[in-house]
Amino acid sequence: MSTLKDKLENALNESRILILGAQVLIGFGFRTIFERGFSKLSLTLQEMKLVSLGMMILALGLLVSPVAYHRIVEREQPAPDLHNFTQRVITFALLPFAFAMGWDSYVASAKVLSPSYSWIFGLLVAAVALYFWYGLEYHTRRHKKDLSEQSEGGKQESMELKDKIKEVLIEARMVLPGAQALLGFQFIVVLTDAFDELPQSLKILHLSSLFSVALCTVLLIAPAAYHRIVCRGEDSEDLLQFASLIILAAMVPLAAGLATDFLIVTWMVTKSMPVALAASAAMLVLLLGFWFGYMWWLRGRKQAQARMQNLRQTRVA
Repeated sequence: MSTLKDKLENALNESRILILGAQVLIGFGFRTIFERGFSKLSLTLQEMKLVSLGMMILALGLLVSPVAYHRIVEREQPAPDLHNFTQRVITFALLPFAFAMGWDSYVASAKVLSPSYSWIFGLLVAAVALYFWYGLEYHTRRHKKDLSEQSEGGKQESMELKDKIKEVLIEARMVLPGAQALLGFQFIVVLTDAFDELPQSLKILHLSSLFSVALCTVLLIAPAAYHRIVCRGEDSEDLLQFASLIILAAMVPLAAGLATDFLIVTWMVTKSMPVALAASAAMLVLLLGFWFGYMWWLRGRKQAQARMQNLRQTRVA
């Protein structure tokens, strides 16, 4: 029977796999809009590509959220709620992921097939993803006894320092590869013809987005350097506190970088700065609001519930 610690490690590793895939696809999505052939697509196809990119960023926001939940709400402890939360967000994140793949497939096939067959192709890709990510699992689950209630996951487990440090480094690795891939795409975009045609203000915004993602990458690498140079490879409370703070801090420029580049590509499709600003602001609020605002609210609610439970126990005693 798997322990809660093992379940959490597996869930975080699963999330890391999805994050890398999502961020690579987001990078390609940004790059696609700067390609010369993108301007030749119909406005409908361009808008669909923009919506697809937005859905991939939404999926990324969900997949990264367990990091904030663990650091803010559970305060580095392996509570069953963390495992349940991670499982839920992975399940929810796959939905926009599947639809984004379907829309992207439709846009790609529209260059080759007729509109009717393009819709069939896009729907087929989405249907296959939904079946293998949801249908097959729920079908199997109905014919398999659920052992979750019999496991030891319902109890709070204490963690040794080495386990906490291992977990925080896993969380750093969840975000880092995708951030590096996204940074690489941002460097490449500068060399495209479409970038040369942007207004100077948007070019500067792209550089600010590039700086934000670069800062995110630097921050996520910092715990490894701290571990090697300051702690000389030894585990310490200082390393745990430093890594926890750095990971949360890195999520702020990541959100800013994604929202800023989303502003640029929205303007390239709509040619409307108010629409681009509104879309970018909504994306930033969604990411930061979910990663920080919602997590602090959950933490406050959990602390209030704990105080009420302690008060009831005191009155009974």
